[in-house]
Amino acid sequence: MKRKVRMGMVGGGRGAFIGAVHRMAAALDGQIELVCGAFSGDPAKSKASGEDLMLPPERVYASYAEMIEKEKQLPEDVRMDFISIVTPNHVHFGPAKMALENGFHVVCDKPLAFNMEEALELEALVKETGLLFALTHNYTGYPMVKQARDMIRDGKLGKVRKVVVEYPQGWLATKVEDTDSKQASWRTDPTKSGVAGCMGDIGTHAENLAEFITGLKIKELCADLTAFVDGRLLDDDGNVLIHFEHGAKGILFASQISVGEENNLRIRVYGEKGGLEWAQQEPNTLWLKWPDRPIEMMRTGVGALSASAQAHTRIPAGHPEGYLEAFANIYRNFAYCLQARISGEAVDPVYQDFPTASDGVRGMLFINRVVESSKAGAVWTEF
Repeated sequence: MKRKVRMGMVGGGRGAFIGAVHRMAAALDGQIELVCGAFSGDPAKSKASGEDLMLPPERVYASYAEMIEKEKQLPEDVRMDFISIVTPNHVHFGPAKMALENGFHVVCDKPLAFNMEEALELEALVKETGLLFALTHNYTGYPMVKQARDMIRDGKLGKVRKVVVEYPQGWLATKVEDTDSKQASWRTDPTKSGVAGCMGDIGTHAENLAEFITGLKIKELCADLTAFVDGRLLDDDGNVLIHFEHGAKGILFASQISVGEENNLRIRVYGEKGGLEWAQQEPNTLWLKWPDRPIEMMRTGVGALSASAQAHTRIPAGHPEGYLEAFANIYRNFAYCLQARISGEAVDPVYQDFPTASDGVRGMLFINRVVESSKAGAVWTEF
C-alpha cells in the first residue's frame, strides 16, 4: 500500500528563497510530507523556522548531523524517508554523504557539491548504497522540454548540427553583495560558491538543459569568463564554445550582468531536417522550424504530445504552468520511485525521469573545465 513519503529538510529557514520553493514543490501533489528539519546553522533560527512551519519542536534540530542521527533512531513508520538539501553549495556534501551512509535517500539542490572530489565521492556512494538521489535541475521538469527531448531522440530534426543555449540575468549588474542580500553574498563568495560564480550558478543549468534535450555529451569546450563588476571575486559573465559528440557544435553563454534580463533561459537546436526553440519565460510553447513549411507552435496540453510531455502536464491548456510545477515534477517523480521502493511495486518508467548524481558530476566537470579553459587564455579543453 502506498503512503506519503516523509521528508526532512536541511537549510531553507527564515529568509531563504529556495527552501520555500522546494517545500511548495514537494507538497504540490500530496505525495510528500515535511516531518522534520535542520533549517539553519544557527540553532535558534532553525527552531524559529520549525515553529513557522508548525512542526513538533522535537523534530526540529540544531544541525543536520543531529537530525540524521536522531531520525535514524525513530521507528520506521515515523522517521523521515529522505532529506532535501537546500543550502548554499559548500553545505551540500556533508548532509548528502551522511544521509546516504545512514540509509536515507536524498534530494539535493544543484550544483551537486562544492568541488569535483566531493561530487565523485557522492556519485560513488549513491552507486554503492543503491539509494535514490535526485538533483533539482528543475528546468528539465517542463513538459515542453521533455517534448523537445523526445522529438530529437525520435529523429524528427535529424542529426543535430548546432546548439545555442543562453541564460542571461541582470540582478548582479552592480555589487549587490555589499548590501544585505543573502542571495548575492554567498553566490559571489568563493568559500561558499566554489571556483565559479555565474557559471556555477546558472551556467550549469544551461549545460544540463543542452545535454538533456539533445541527448549529446560535451566533448570539449573553449571558455572566456569575466568578472565585470569591480572587486567581484568570481565570474559574473561567461561565453563558451562547445564541441558535442557526433560532430554537433554549440554556443553557451551565461550572464548575471545583462541589465534588464530576468531568468531568460533559452535554447535553440538545429538539425539536418529542422530546428526547435524553447524559452523558460514562455515555457508552455515549443517552436518548430522547417525548411519547407511554415513555423509550427506546439503548446502544453494541446495535440499529440509525447507520453513524457503528457505525463508532466498538470493543468488544462491555456492556463499558465511554470516554475513551481516543473520543480514539483521532479519531486513527484522522486516520490513515486520511493513509494515503489517501499511497497515493492513497479513504477512507470515515465516517472523515473529526474536528474541524478551522475548528472551532477557532469555539472561539476563543466564548472571545472570552463574555469580551466578561461584561466589558460580561452583554450580548447577536453571535457
